[in-house]
Amino acid sequence: MSKIFTLMSTGLPELDKVIQGVQPGDNIVWQLDSIEDYKLFVHPFCRDAYDKKNKLIYFRFAQHESLLPEGVQAQVYELHPEDGFETFIAEIFKVIEKNGLGAFYVFDCLSELTVDWYSDRMLANFFMLACPYLYDYDTATYFALLRNHHTTQTVNVIHNTAQVIIDVYRNKKSLYLQPIKVYKRHSHTMYMLHHWKDGKFHPETRSAVISEILEEIYHPWLDISISRQDMWPRIFAKARELQQELAKNRKNSREEEKHYNRLIRMVVTRDEPVLKLAEKYFDLEDLIDIGKHMVGTGLIGGKTVGMLLARAILKKSSLEWRDVLEPHDSFFIGSDVFYTYVVQNGCWWFRWKQRYSDTVLEETEEARKRMLDGKFPQDIEDQFKEILNYFGQSPIIVRSSSLLEDAYGNAFSGKYESVFCANQGTPEDRLKDFTNAVKTVYASTMSRDALTYRLQRGLLDRDEQMALLVQRVSGSICGNLFFPHVAGVGFSYNPYVWSKAIDPKAGVLRLVLGLGTRAVDRSGDDYTRIVALNDPVKKPAADFEEARKYTQKKMDLLDLASNKHVTRNISELVKENIELPLEMLAERDLSMEERAKEAGLHDVFSWVFNFDNFLSKTDFPKDMNRMLSTLNDAYDYPVDIEFTANIFDGNKYKVNLLQCRPFQVKKEVRIVKDPGKIPQKDMILKTSGPIIGSSIQTIIDRIIYVVPSVYGKLPENERYQVANVIGKVTNLEKKDKKKIIMLIGPGRWGTTTPSLGVPVQFGDINNVSVLCEMAEMHEGLVPDVSLGTHFFNDLVELDMLYLAVYPQREDNFINKAFLENANNRLLNLVPEAGKWKDAVRVIDLAGANKEQVIYLNVNSTEQKGVCYIGAK
Repeated sequence: MSKIFTLMSTGLPELDKVIQGVQPGDNIVWQLDSIEDYKLFVHPFCRDAYDKKNKLIYFRFAQHESLLPEGVQAQVYELHPEDGFETFIAEIFKVIEKNGLGAFYVFDCLSELTVDWYSDRMLANFFMLACPYLYDYDTATYFALLRNHHTTQTVNVIHNTAQVIIDVYRNKKSLYLQPIKVYKRHSHTMYMLHHWKDGKFHPETRSAVISEILEEIYHPWLDISISRQDMWPRIFAKARELQQELAKNRKNSREEEKHYNRLIRMVVTRDEPVLKLAEKYFDLEDLIDIGKHMVGTGLIGGKTVGMLLARAILKKSSLEWRDVLEPHDSFFIGSDVFYTYVVQNGCWWFRWKQRYSDTVLEETEEARKRMLDGKFPQDIEDQFKEILNYFGQSPIIVRSSSLLEDAYGNAFSGKYESVFCANQGTPEDRLKDFTNAVKTVYASTMSRDALTYRLQRGLLDRDEQMALLVQRVSGSICGNLFFPHVAGVGFSYNPYVWSKAIDPKAGVLRLVLGLGTRAVDRSGDDYTRIVALNDPVKKPAADFEEARKYTQKKMDLLDLASNKHVTRNISELVKENIELPLEMLAERDLSMEERAKEAGLHDVFSWVFNFDNFLSKTDFPKDMNRMLSTLNDAYDYPVDIEFTANIFDGNKYKVNLLQCRPFQVKKEVRIVKDPGKIPQKDMILKTSGPIIGSSIQTIIDRIIYVVPSVYGKLPENERYQVANVIGKVTNLEKKDKKKIIMLIGPGRWGTTTPSLGVPVQFGDINNVSVLCEMAEMHEGLVPDVSLGTHFFNDLVELDMLYLAVYPQREDNFINKAFLENANNRLLNLVPEAGKWKDAVRVIDLAGANKEQVIYLNVNSTEQKGVCYIGAK
């Protein structure tokens, strides 16, 4: 047995490395587009077997030319499938029995068998009989299938039976292969797309290249018009027929319009504002293409619509975007799959109860548990497997795309989960991780934050089903790590104007190195780069020393070895010689190097990741400004996008547009009068920014102040209790829409890390008008502008004003004496909160003093704000 194992090979040593050798019993199926491509792999297989004097048997039955290479002799058996299935299979079995263990076999292309048998089903039957028989005799056997020539059922039977399945693709004269099944073998690159070049098979690690190669490949396993015959696929099939007729210049516009209108409401949206935009930019071909990438039926949801619509808008605006944009090859899990999952796993009644505000938060944990423990129908799980076969071992992300998400007025920012899948391990491991990711997103529909958001906006009785967007993660592999070079969010209107030189209409970006999670979530332990697109190298920082201090030090990425989403220090990665375009993303701090040299220090990390060269030496800022402007004009509304950028060949780059939605920013500029000089004794706080939101001059009815010195000493579990108390205070006055509440606290409001701030959920503080963050709690706390975060979108939607106060700065001030000594009304409002009276202070000056009130004067354009006590 060991001798057989050592003698078996594909004849291509580099291919043996990819699939970890040929093992006794392997039935290797090649899926390709031509016999010529099959020969490229058959010939070395035959030569190797012949040179090693192994038994080589060739079954000849097809019309195509012989597969044997010149000079190679083999036992050739002429078969006649037209004589019938039983005769055909019996002759093959006789040959296998005669040659015994360890023989090498080559079959003509199996696709030609269906010509004689008129049946894909009989081809499947043949394979189910022949493959196990060959396996039992420890053979090595080559088969070929022509791509897209067989039913999904037949292909599935062959995939389930064979030991090795390899897809072969051609793109621009280059040949690529991708193993999609290798029985009992695994490596961290095995299932990736491989480029056959110079005798070697190079794993393709760049998302932009992979998606460009695969996006033109038709995948019938997802084409519902082939696999089913109910109303849904019939409509798609008819639409395809009309498209083909139109391509032949046959006029059938009325019939086309009928099917177009049906398809767009069936798949894209029924929301009128979005529908009008979709009808303007989607054509029939776009809708048919969506159907080719769908799992199940139903609508594709707001996030998917936004991504596809933005790409369609750009494509129709200019052909130049083809050179800038990274292709997408996403898949869409229809909303009907979610509804079926909910019904079949006993969760429907929980959702039904949510329609009533008095029971909206009841039994949510039980519902979430059922969703996480549920099972999918077998046909849906089979399509999940095919999605993973398609992506190979490329990292993917499962993103929420609910029916109401990313619509005009309802962004749902961060309310639903998105789950990264590093997508490593065996096919079984990858399927389990992917299925769990889908369940996690489904379960997030029952989260307290999401339900509260719907309740506040009167959306509980709206049809809110969860579709999913499955995307290839943009980036490339560096060792065991995967990440994009640049990621971020962008706004076509810039609400963060820290200088008069900034044009709000030019737009703004928030950039990070690595995965975009640090751009959209409030990490609180690092900085991002804010880019005003009319002056991209301008920074809020006063000088280089300050700018260096406030640059990114950590990055999020996928660790393929541990199969996890992780955070690493950038300095560690650079020292590990990870492949990064340093000259584009960072610059060296020469003064630091000089000081280190004078002090005799070596190995000093002097790189400052400020993106300056990328912003000044490429057209990236111009492209992003043009992108945001084009989308803004098409939507006739400010937009909010998520994107990545990958740099190659020095200063070239590709942008991947991941998401686009209406941005609920208030564009009016309010004028406020300067309050003049305020006496120090009357000052409560003063800030010079960042300030985000509209300028305002108002009376503050209530201040809720979290005392930093007390809160900072609390254990983590008690900090959650403080957050709960704050939620009770802010939600006491739900019916009083006129009460102006100002919330002041240390660190980050809404953080998921209590050591960095107060872990309130946004539903707890949605009645607050002014949110103030103090950069004070402990030395390790890092303040950062909230712009670009999910939390920030909530601020904008509710027109909530955001202030940051840096007590250590000369032009900032916080009057702790007043805030910590004023009458505390906490126990009057929440009597059971006595334990927290030293940590949480509630100040209602108007109720205590008939003559004085608290004023707030904020000029967001000037980035100046002051809160003070004054006469009525």
